[in-house]
Amino acid sequence: MVSGDVSVSLETMTDEELLGTRFCDLPIALEGTWVEEIIAKIGRDLERRDLRLRPHFWLADEWFSPENVPGVAIPFYLAHPRLIRLERKMMFEVEGGTRPECLKLMRHELGHAVQHAFALQRKRRWQQTFGLASKKYPDFYRPRPSSKKFVQHLDGWYAQSHPVEDFAETFAVWLGPRKRWRREYEGWKALEKLEYVDELMGELAGRAPTVRSKAKPYALRTIKETLGEHYDKRRAHFQSGYSDQYDRDLLRVFSDDPDHQAHLGAAAFLRKRRKAIRERVARFTGEYQFTLDQVLKEMIGRCKELKLRLRGSEEEAEIDFALMLTLHTVHTLHVSNEWHPM
Repeated sequence: MVSGDVSVSLETMTDEELLGTRFCDLPIALEGTWVEEIIAKIGRDLERRDLRLRPHFWLADEWFSPENVPGVAIPFYLAHPRLIRLERKMMFEVEGGTRPECLKLMRHELGHAVQHAFALQRKRRWQQTFGLASKKYPDFYRPRPSSKKFVQHLDGWYAQSHPVEDFAETFAVWLGPRKRWRREYEGWKALEKLEYVDELMGELAGRAPTVRSKAKPYALRTIKETLGEHYDKRRAHFQSGYSDQYDRDLLRVFSDDPDHQAHLGAAAFLRKRRKAIRERVARFTGEYQFTLDQVLKEMIGRCKELKLRLRGSEEEAEIDFALMLTLHTVHTLHVSNEWHPM
């Protein structure tokens, strides 16, 4: 495969042409992409811990690590900038689209791969710590944002969704510097899980995996579905989009009036000012940075869906929005009943 030909063919295709293309016909590969740098870092992480697992990676339609396969499937769109742009247009966000986000997701999926490689779910203490892996996955789950029994790594308090995800999230945090997670989770019940994973990985150091399958379920080359069919299914699954619970307040700060069409988009403004807003709100919400990010992400997505724009200056919008975000963050921490889809 010649990378130059790949770039030309994908870059010149319209959205309609791409959506009509089957996954198996996409001229893409992991080789030569920026994702390889993340994979290399994952390898160094494992070597540093003397874990002998060497997971294999392949392109598929989404992130996952199949049961009984010590490997990781990576979503197709990360293999080419044109596909990243299409993903953002169709889904309003790109899961793993930046190096930090990709690394977080890769470490999470690596947790699944380690579990599969050593059949950890069969260990009695693993079950006592995280629960039964055989527990049925729910269609939706309702997290407790203020709970300190779980680590906070991926969006949506994902560790609370299922015992297997609890382990993968705990492993992902553990894979970082030991001093950092011990400091960050001091006084949390979740620290006991991290210390158990630390002990367990110490036991596995230097040992070869018991499961060594190199299977690549749902590899891109085997999927006959078109990108359009894929996105239709995904959008139907998340058909409610972002929560409308913020609409009234968002419309007080921003505008959907045609007279403001020349103004900066609210979603672009919030992404631009995200750090400054987060620092401003942190003075009122204390330690709950993770929760703040979840609420902010939802609001940015909803602003894009509603096509909202600034009414006046960026300085005024930042102050007004920061106040609203503070109130909603506190509300989410204490009385949220929001259900998250799996």
